[in-house]
Amino acid sequence: MNELAQTLSSSAPAPSGVEARAQTLDAALRTASPAEVIAAALREIGRDKLAAVSSFGTESAALLKVMADVDPAIPVIFLDTGWLFEETLAYRDTLTEQLGLRDVRAIKPLDADLDRDDAARELWFSDPDKCCLIRKVEPLKRALAPFDGWINGRKRFQGGARADIPVVEADGKRLKFNPLANVTSAEIAAIYATAKLPPHPLLASGFLSVGCMPCTSRAEAGEDARAGRWRGRSKTECGIHTMKTS
Repeated sequence: MNELAQTLSSSAPAPSGVEARAQTLDAALRTASPAEVIAAALREIGRDKLAAVSSFGTESAALLKVMADVDPAIPVIFLDTGWLFEETLAYRDTLTEQLGLRDVRAIKPLDADLDRDDAARELWFSDPDKCCLIRKVEPLKRALAPFDGWINGRKRFQGGARADIPVVEADGKRLKFNPLANVTSAEIAAIYATAKLPPHPLLASGFLSVGCMPCTSRAEAGEDARAGRWRGRSKTECGIHTMKTS
């Protein structure tokens, strides 16, 4: 048993409640590598109760590569909002094949929600928070219903609300793992280079962070990588990381 596993197994008595479990795991995994965090998540949650969530955006391949090396059968939830770039859909298919991902699940918003709240398909402009709610937040809640924990690719160097994220946190009744919390942009680049991962097709055109087409623009020289998301608005997050999924 390695040092990390010993630390986790010796954390007794077992804390009660998801918040206490998250704090204990976060302390144990604070300096762990991304692969160690994912392996620990598998041990803690169990093989059938853990999922990853990926946008297949400009930095997504790094997390997916590390995860595939640990277990390529971990389900990957992909939120297909109906407003994604065609390049992102193609990139999803490319990475799925190259990394050997065995269970990528495309989750779409409910037609009833769209017909009720976005019949004209202009909600992204008039109320982007509500647009994200029905196209991303609610679909993710549905997709995560069978799971007790989930993995995502946020990093502290992305700044904003992400600057202080822990490695493990409580998300309602679930545990949420941030394996890349501690990595640097140089380390992300190294994962791409070592594994020969293809870049997102829009990266070369100046799209440093890619979300839904109407709310994504190119980042200017010297801008933060996420500056092109919801440009001109105070909004910086879609809601899946600021609202509890349960």
